[in-house]
Amino acid sequence: MGRQTPRQEDLTVSSNFIRAIRESGYVSLATALAELIDNSLQASATEVKVTISRPKAGAFPEIRVEDNGEGMARPQLEECLRFGGSSRFDERQSFGRFGMGLPAASLSQARRVEVTSWHNDEDAYKVALDVDAIAAGSPVDLRSHHQPGAFTGSGCIVVWRNCDRIEYRRLAWLERALRRDLGRIYRRFLSDGRLALTINGVNVSPIDPTLLTTRIEGRSAHLAFEPLRYEFAASSGDTAFIIVRFAMLPVHQWHQLDNLTKRKVGIVGGAGVSILRAGREIASGWHLMGAKRKENYDDWWRCEIEFDPILDEHFGITINKQGIRPSQMLQEALAPELESIARLLNSRVRQAFEEVKFQAATEASCRIAEAADVDLPVIRAAGKGSGALSYRIGSEQLPIDTMFTTALKRRTLDVTFNVDHPAFTALYRPLQTLGDEAAGELRVALELFLLSFARTTALLDRDGTNCDALLQLWSRTYGRMLRKS
Repeated sequence: MGRQTPRQEDLTVSSNFIRAIRESGYVSLATALAELIDNSLQASATEVKVTISRPKAGAFPEIRVEDNGEGMARPQLEECLRFGGSSRFDERQSFGRFGMGLPAASLSQARRVEVTSWHNDEDAYKVALDVDAIAAGSPVDLRSHHQPGAFTGSGCIVVWRNCDRIEYRRLAWLERALRRDLGRIYRRFLSDGRLALTINGVNVSPIDPTLLTTRIEGRSAHLAFEPLRYEFAASSGDTAFIIVRFAMLPVHQWHQLDNLTKRKVGIVGGAGVSILRAGREIASGWHLMGAKRKENYDDWWRCEIEFDPILDEHFGITINKQGIRPSQMLQEALAPELESIARLLNSRVRQAFEEVKFQAATEASCRIAEAADVDLPVIRAAGKGSGALSYRIGSEQLPIDTMFTTALKRRTLDVTFNVDHPAFTALYRPLQTLGDEAAGELRVALELFLLSFARTTALLDRDGTNCDALLQLWSRTYGRMLRKS
């Protein structure tokens, strides 16, 4: 006789399976709760209310998630706690895919899960799974039971009882951590109004790790380049674009923030790549950066990669949607260019900090120049007053033959040195070999010499003499002499 095909109920040992599924790999309570919020969004919910409570002192917490989505008809409800029981199995149009999220996420955190749903003003019904009952050998019963009460419209309530995997001793700490994590995961939906999410009645605000929408000291991060687009084909033959965005943080404006603020807003420790699937973050870390290792300067730029669920196979999406395993094809297509950009941005940040240090060291010279300015010929400017000037010295990359540029704006004379001109190295490098006091004195003398020249040209310009040609000729001549030296 040939081998008999096992009956469906023989494929698992319920008492062992239910305990094993509790180790399904959710890295945090937030990622497990995200499975429920995904289901709510997929059911067209616009409001999700999370309530965390402790039934009595010393008891495990309970978590309740209620939405105003489409709800489930009774047959759907009786399938929702079956593993793989989704009516949208392997669908690539939204969040869910395998029908494992609701039962696996729930039992990873709680010993009992109850789901109540009502649909189109019909009566509400409830189903439940209890780990302890099944582990004790009780048969699995997923028949729904009528729930009396006032349920109008459509919606769904999921309750996790006996949440024995929660490590937070104080629920207030847990609430704060969930608002932070869920605010980041669903930032797109929260910021554009598609979702109103509350935890114990407090609104969850969007948290943008790219800091493009975060204003501090009047500034936000900005896009380093136009978004990059990569078209990929799925095994189904359909194609979709992968969108990559790089953001640069404003070093000059934010470097002086205290470390507590930098950590609180996500500057320190926030480096890396955020991966978005269908607009929802599923992973963050150092992804697709090739051979580049993460450094401190990398805190000051960010990367965001967004893709459509039909490209899941290229990103190696796991069942619980909280990590990626990029395919070889994806690595080869994206990593070389993304690594090159990462190194470029790292270099830009490094240069920006050099400019910050340079500018800070020029403050003594600028103060002396400002004190002397009251005794110098007045530079008049229409509509901008005629008082003493303020001074600022900076540095950046300019055309190679330009030693420095000057600009008079709002009674401030801004002098910018060209880091690529031979004079910058020739004049400033020797200062590094001197003692602090000698170097400081020489630096002040040097910078006052240049500030006086810049002020003189600004005065002549206001009197109608165009000094641009003279400055360019002098810069070019000095540069050539230095190269010969």
